[in-house]
Amino acid sequence: MGFKLGIVLPQDLTDPIELRDFVQAIDDLGFDRIGFPDHVIGANPRSHVVNGPYTHESYFHELIATMGFVAAVTSKVRLLSDVAILPQRQAGLFAKQMAAVDVLSNGRAIAGIGGGWNQVEFDVLGMDFANRGRRLDEQVHVLRQLWCNALVDFKGEFHTIVDAGICPLPVQQPIPIWFGGWSDVMIRRIARSGDGWLLYLPLEAGAGERIDKLHESCSAAGRDPAEIAVTSWIFCNRSDVMAGANQAPDAHEIRSPDEWVREALAWQALGVSHIDCWTMYGGLTTAGQHIALARQFKDVMDSI
Repeated sequence: MGFKLGIVLPQDLTDPIELRDFVQAIDDLGFDRIGFPDHVIGANPRSHVVNGPYTHESYFHELIATMGFVAAVTSKVRLLSDVAILPQRQAGLFAKQMAAVDVLSNGRAIAGIGGGWNQVEFDVLGMDFANRGRRLDEQVHVLRQLWCNALVDFKGEFHTIVDAGICPLPVQQPIPIWFGGWSDVMIRRIARSGDGWLLYLPLEAGAGERIDKLHESCSAAGRDPAEIAVTSWIFCNRSDVMAGANQAPDAHEIRSPDEWVREALAWQALGVSHIDCWTMYGGLTTAGQHIALARQFKDVMDSI
């Protein structure tokens, strides 16, 4: 089929030994990348309006620390922040952290970034939720400058750098930037400056229309859409990521390989080049169970 297959790190692997066993197996199985989800702060829905699927009870490994841990115990698989909520972070610090992951993994980092939805997270981290889009656009310029130059001079709305830089620079100069999101604004941003797109939207929720919009935006920006790695999800079970822990009763049911194949072929027809496998919320409790399902998924995809 020609897909580059990835997998989203199961956040329910809370034991570090289980986590190590899982990522090493994924590395050995020949997956292209592991995606590392990101949330720093969770809000209590009893006292906040929570506009997304996660709360203060949702388990998340810290993004950069976990990527560094996985870099040390794998050798081939790429490491994707999936997605880092960049506007709630300092761009210079994130540039340094991702450069470190890239150096320690010998050039395997991918910076997946997005704008975020959790205002409480922004408030706790001292960032303005209202201007996150403008800040994100400027942060992309700052990242690429810091990743490609020993010394940088930059003056923007939110960032000032005077004859300064990070050391060591990453192996990849620059580290690829993949954006998460599917709004019109985000699609135009991807067309202007993205290396990849994390299109985590169900097929039936207008994914084809969003891809058409990317092609239109690329044409307006003077880019070839083939330059952009478009990634979609396939859920091995019947879970709904937007439901978080509040899954429907049948969420634990594993979907049939025939269903995976039909969905993959539909994504292929839309021009998707990368597929990420999702094994969480399927009633799996051990690394071995996640590994077995990941192996089955890869075997099925490789046989198409």
